[in-house]
Amino acid sequence: MQTINWYPGHMTKAKRMLEDDLKLIDVVVEIVDARAPIACRNPDFEVLFKNKIRVMLLNKSDLSSPSANKEWVRYFGSKGISVMEAVSTGAGARKNAIAFIEKAGEPILKKYRDKGVSKTLRAMVVGIPNVGKSTFINKLAGITRAQVGDRPGVTRGKQWVKISPYLELMDTPGLLWGKLDDQELAKHIAYIGSIRDDVMNVEEIAGLMLCDLDKLCHDALIKRYPKLEVVEDRDVPESMLEGVCRSRGFILSGGVLDTERAARIVLDEFRAGKIAKLSFERPEEAREICE
Repeated sequence: MQTINWYPGHMTKAKRMLEDDLKLIDVVVEIVDARAPIACRNPDFEVLFKNKIRVMLLNKSDLSSPSANKEWVRYFGSKGISVMEAVSTGAGARKNAIAFIEKAGEPILKKYRDKGVSKTLRAMVVGIPNVGKSTFINKLAGITRAQVGDRPGVTRGKQWVKISPYLELMDTPGLLWGKLDDQELAKHIAYIGSIRDDVMNVEEIAGLMLCDLDKLCHDALIKRYPKLEVVEDRDVPESMLEGVCRSRGFILSGGVLDTERAARIVLDEFRAGKIAKLSFERPEEAREICE
């Protein structure tokens, strides 16, 4: 597999912007995709936000394994990080998230109240591209205020959004980091769509994902793409992708399999939760990586 590389120049600018804006912030709200919580955590954040109150939203939890979600909440809780499962588009998301953020910022608000000052809590929403930051902010605001897209990199600059009389959120561009040596985690980021498909070999990524899904959710995968059942080389990405072509009839003139079309369909359907609800990562793996 070719090394996955993703660090465009504008990420350097985005990091400098975060550093400059931190003096305005009371609470940092980190959003991760529940299907790949380790891969989604930008290691630069540990240094950038070490002196800030931090909370985490395990977003898109409806697309992940419910049991894995619970494990991750317990794991991060053991590290002193308050975590909430979230579905930015779901009912009750607004009320629950606002209460969660305000509770985290209560010590700051109390300090100002004791001085007779009524303060607005300011929170910065951070995360890598395509984990749902702007969708989350729009849900809290009740209207479309932040730019939203189904591809990474839609949010271009700093945006303040007033959520309530006492809470404002800052939306920020998705920030990746310069290098990730663990290519297993790099794959996970690619699977969930946090790296633009046009900078990768989508057929290779989709084929690798099919091999991983076959191990994690074999029955659900076969139900979605029945012809995969007869694929003999189940650990060969190209063979798995060809099985999808035969399942969907993606065959060009002369019997040529349209593997590029199959790859894009597989990635789109997985990201939309149409194949299975799963997490690529478990807390025991986080311990191995961090130790």
